[in-house]
Amino acid sequence: MSDMPPVRGKLTPNAPLAPLVWFKSGGAAEWLFEPADAHDLASFLAALDPATPVMGLGLGSNMIVRDGGVPGVVIRLGKVFAAVEQIDETTLRCGGGASGILVSSKARDWGIGGIEFLRSIPGTVGGFVRMNGGAYGRETCDILVECEVVLRSGERRVLSNADLGYTYRHSSLPEGAIVVSATFRGFPKPSEDIQAEMDRIAAAREESQPLRSKTGGSTFKNPEGHKAWALVDAAGCRGLRRGDAQVSEKHCNFLLNLGEATSADIEALGEDVRARVKAQSGVELEWEIQRVGVAGK
Repeated sequence: MSDMPPVRGKLTPNAPLAPLVWFKSGGAAEWLFEPADAHDLASFLAALDPATPVMGLGLGSNMIVRDGGVPGVVIRLGKVFAAVEQIDETTLRCGGGASGILVSSKARDWGIGGIEFLRSIPGTVGGFVRMNGGAYGRETCDILVECEVVLRSGERRVLSNADLGYTYRHSSLPEGAIVVSATFRGFPKPSEDIQAEMDRIAAAREESQPLRSKTGGSTFKNPEGHKAWALVDAAGCRGLRRGDAQVSEKHCNFLLNLGEATSADIEALGEDVRARVKAQSGVELEWEIQRVGVAGK
């Protein structure tokens, strides 16, 4: 796989991914591509052998990269994809690499309400669109008008909210498609009210979540009629450990890397929790964190 298509951006072979993900564990990407712009990305994908797998990487907050690394190409959208612009009184266009904090802050500056919840999700616009990211009673499908994607074939396409088939923490965005921008619509709201809401969300998060740790955000989806953390707690898993991987004592739906945990430790701990919850309550927890790549040797 040495004959990669020419690029204007940065293409790195055997690139370590652990520094780029919140858990700080896992192997390398066979190739890491940071495109110069959407044209660079589209022409690269069009020329890339169709058999080569492609995966987008945002802030790496919601991801376990397995210890054997990720085959194919991992695509990371850099600064050039992080712009946020105001289109009209209630609408923003955001690059796929823009963070939730940046998007919500710009919306506040422009008096656009309804976007505040993005303040609390550690991730990028591309990840929110793919995962229907949400928090505090709102989710991406409530604000998304449309997004521009580069398909695995290199074709650029605009997809509407309806095209994405949104459900809880899921979209039908095609495999290998990369979100290069998204248009979000809110409603007029005074900036100081927006700031107050963002402060409230930040405080609630600080109180309930282990923010200064190597973690991966919410580990399991909330099953119908339940809160995942409560099921995990009821199954006696608060503080449960496997090696340096631990179920957070502060919020049982978060896993922590206390130091030198491998991705195998973290994933196995999650599976331990799923088994204990199933045995205790009969509920089958589903992973919310993406687990990617191949197991270590």
